[in-house]
Amino acid sequence: MSFNLQQLEMFNAIVSAGSLGRAAALLNLTQPALSRAIKRLEESVGGALFERHTKGMHLTVLGQALLPHAMSLQREAQQAREELDAIRGLAKGVIKVGAVGSIASLVLPLAVRGVLDKWPNLRVEIIEGVWDRLVEGLLTHEIDLALSTSGGQTEGVAAIADCCWTDLSYVVAAPDHPLRQQGRIALEQTLGQRWALTPKGTGPYLHVQETFARHGLPMPEIAVESRSVTVLKSLVARCGFIGWMSGQMFDTERQAGVIVALEVAGLDAPRTLTAFRRRQGILPAPAARLLDELRHLTGSLAPTQRAGAASPSATAIAPIFP
Repeated sequence: MSFNLQQLEMFNAIVSAGSLGRAAALLNLTQPALSRAIKRLEESVGGALFERHTKGMHLTVLGQALLPHAMSLQREAQQAREELDAIRGLAKGVIKVGAVGSIASLVLPLAVRGVLDKWPNLRVEIIEGVWDRLVEGLLTHEIDLALSTSGGQTEGVAAIADCCWTDLSYVVAAPDHPLRQQGRIALEQTLGQRWALTPKGTGPYLHVQETFARHGLPMPEIAVESRSVTVLKSLVARCGFIGWMSGQMFDTERQAGVIVALEVAGLDAPRTLTAFRRRQGILPAPAARLLDELRHLTGSLAPTQRAGAASPSATAIAPIFP
């Protein structure tokens, strides 16, 4: 079996366009020329890749099996061209990274600034999402690095053991919230408040659930659920809700004085954050440069650790309450 990248590009174009005619127009080819090329590819793989219908082209079982490999090979080839062009000074390298909201709020921007200061020819593409979205991005080569909470390894995704750090999460509110005026409070006093939180199954939700259970308390009633960091921050800062955020996530709002951490007696809620990559293939050079900057940054963010806040291999982000 032999086929070339040009054939795979044509195959992917037909899948994306849904018809031979639209794909030919996208590739600037005649329809007969594209049809002949796909015929040669089908001869190479030993069977039909498409079923021809009046409404377009549909993948056969063979075509469905080939598609993920064709997409992966095309993206690998594109990455190789970008890196070679960058070395020759013909184009800029691209860092493709994804992160959960809290990392995207502070650590990632700091790392991006650091790497672009050193490598100004690079360009950065960032997606923000929950873990499932980041895994999909890694496996489809949409991103090359994912930054998330630990424990999310899969068959195709591996944690990068030497890029690992911890931070602390807090119950947060506006500075004029009634609980804030009481000074130091017990965690159970938050149960009667209006909570705004991410949906069930997300990292913050599970972290709240585990923390309250550890204190012998039920999960608080959630008045508003949202995956939007912007919505959650607005509800806390402007609408009297309380929430749950890592120190990284509301660092800017804390400095601006619009969101504060409530002083909750006995609350110690660390979590571990990790960089992830695909198990297969080589990490592209632009992503490796960002990874080096992340290692440097997370290794110097905070020399102090709270008791039980981190494993010896992880670096702790400085707590808001010393």
